[in-house]
Amino acid sequence: MRRMKKDSNIFLRVIKWFYPGMRVKRWVGLLVFAVALVALSSARFFIEESFFSRALYILVTLLGVFLGVLGLRNILSSFINVFVPGGDKELVDMIYRKRYLEKGPRIVTVGGGTGLSVLLQGLKEYTSNIAAVVTVADDGGSSGRIRQQFDILPPGDIRNCLVALADAPTLMQELFQFRFDSSSELSGHSFGNLFITVMTKLTGDFEKAVKESSKVLAIRGQVIPSTLNKISLVAKYKDGSIQEGETAIPNKKRQITNIYLNPPDIQGTPDAIKAISEAQAIILGPGSLYTSVIPNLLIKEIREAILASSALKIYISNVMTQPGETDGYTAYEHIKAIIEHSSPRIIDYCVVNSRLISQELLEKYQQDNSFPVLIDIDKIRHAGYRVIEGDLVNSLDYVRHDSGKLAKIVIDLIQENF
Repeated sequence: MRRMKKDSNIFLRVIKWFYPGMRVKRWVGLLVFAVALVALSSARFFIEESFFSRALYILVTLLGVFLGVLGLRNILSSFINVFVPGGDKELVDMIYRKRYLEKGPRIVTVGGGTGLSVLLQGLKEYTSNIAAVVTVADDGGSSGRIRQQFDILPPGDIRNCLVALADAPTLMQELFQFRFDSSSELSGHSFGNLFITVMTKLTGDFEKAVKESSKVLAIRGQVIPSTLNKISLVAKYKDGSIQEGETAIPNKKRQITNIYLNPPDIQGTPDAIKAISEAQAIILGPGSLYTSVIPNLLIKEIREAILASSALKIYISNVMTQPGETDGYTAYEHIKAIIEHSSPRIIDYCVVNSRLISQELLEKYQQDNSFPVLIDIDKIRHAGYRVIEGDLVNSLDYVRHDSGKLAKIVIDLIQENF
């Protein structure tokens, strides 16, 4: 009985192809006619002895081949136009881009915040073999509220990286970044954060929720939480005082001497460890030194995986100092903080910006006590690290890394070493 029902379902699915409006019947008919024409004319070719008869059947065979190609092409076009509105040309571009990106270098980025998402936007144009290892210590804004109310990991930095790697239409990216205004009960929340939260509740697993969200946005690469444990950041200042909470740490406006995780003994995500072990390049930053970059390195398994890797280890220095976190820090002092919290072997190269910032923008940033990071190249080189200088910023309205310029320097560096 089951077999009969199964056979009936198969028959019905086949019949559906011949429903009106499917735009395949005529081309299937043409293809069948062409195959029959080729078969019959080929058979007659070997029977006939006359030169002219054989020549005629050769022409008929060629006609059959032409009609067969025409029928097959139009059948495929009917399918393509359903799934790819842009048609054959767009499909070719999609296939070429996918195959090109699949051959790109294997890159792991480590960090969080907007700095990491800027880098990812540029890298995805060169490779789809990207793994973004993202901190989950955020406790402010929408992420902080979701973390408290729903007892899940903060989704904000994860969301930014997902959107940065997205290959989905622009409208879908804007949807994930859409933030509700103050007139709503959802004030301050972004749609993407809520989407990941709902997906976590549906699947019962934050990691799975991130993977499912990745499919929705069709991202190039993968976004991986550095840990699935619930953690908070704790900072110790030069005056001996202590502050817990990522958001509160820079608000103290004091010099940070040490930062650690609470609880200290947490596990790194297996996917993150695997990606690091297979990487050709591991990139730290750009991003907030103490609240985005270093927290990932405090996870023992991730730190040890990076140290054990033979990949190029690249640190991208911030362009501007961050008030309450890196006041007065030079590029070398950024590096010093990283190696003091991990190991001197955690970095091979340091990428720094050499472009001057306009006086108008400098004055704007000075009002917030933010200044260009001094590039003390001699100190960096004396410590054993190689320095890559370049024009890396886009400073029209804000001083930020330019995703295209930054990605090109990183890709060029990788290609020089592999």
